[in-house]
Amino acid sequence: MIVLAIDTAGTGCFAAVYDDSTDTVLASAGADIGRGHAELLMGFIDQALAESGKVLADIGRIAVTVGPGSFTGIRVGVAAARGFALALGVPAVGVTTLSAIAEAARAANPGRAILATIDAKREELYCQSFEADGTARSKPLMLEIPEAQRLFADFDGVVCGTAAKHLTAQPAENTAQTDLTDIRLVARLGAAADPSKGKPSPLYLRGPDVKSQAGFAVARA
Repeated sequence: MIVLAIDTAGTGCFAAVYDDSTDTVLASAGADIGRGHAELLMGFIDQALAESGKVLADIGRIAVTVGPGSFTGIRVGVAAARGFALALGVPAVGVTTLSAIAEAARAANPGRAILATIDAKREELYCQSFEADGTARSKPLMLEIPEAQRLFADFDGVVCGTAAKHLTAQPAENTAQTDLTDIRLVARLGAAADPSKGKPSPLYLRGPDVKSQAGFAVARA
């Protein structure tokens, strides 16, 4: 099966074409752009397809990061994934950023449980724990640092991700120092996901920073 993987959940904007029969990324494109995912994503998808030698008709599944992460970026990626899935008549699946972080740590630490973390700013963390086989042990959570420290004080595995320093004195080696997600792992997890669980939906955990102001609507004439 050929998978088109999309990641716009953080500051990065990436696309990859992946062959799950050989566990190979045929081609990928993207950059750490900060903002502007909507303007650049389609160009990166076109580039990845062209360099892989594949066309949209070859795609059998769409995988997309659903968060937690950038509110706007997540919305862009999920909308694109759903649009491609509808147009191509193929399944679309969501992959959380926390599961992708955990998958990287799990590969480097076989047989160990994993606690994946992301710095959510404002003295808060995104956290999720996983069994050694990759099965989720807890739900994705957004916690204040003291609460996360209390909840995971006795965690018996490897702590990884951008917020690991808040939860352990010994973060996993090569633990992520940015919020960039490995697009290869997004593709691999997407290929293994169960499409019967439904369409990908954003996993925000926190509401948008920009909110409409009540009482300032302009009256119609």
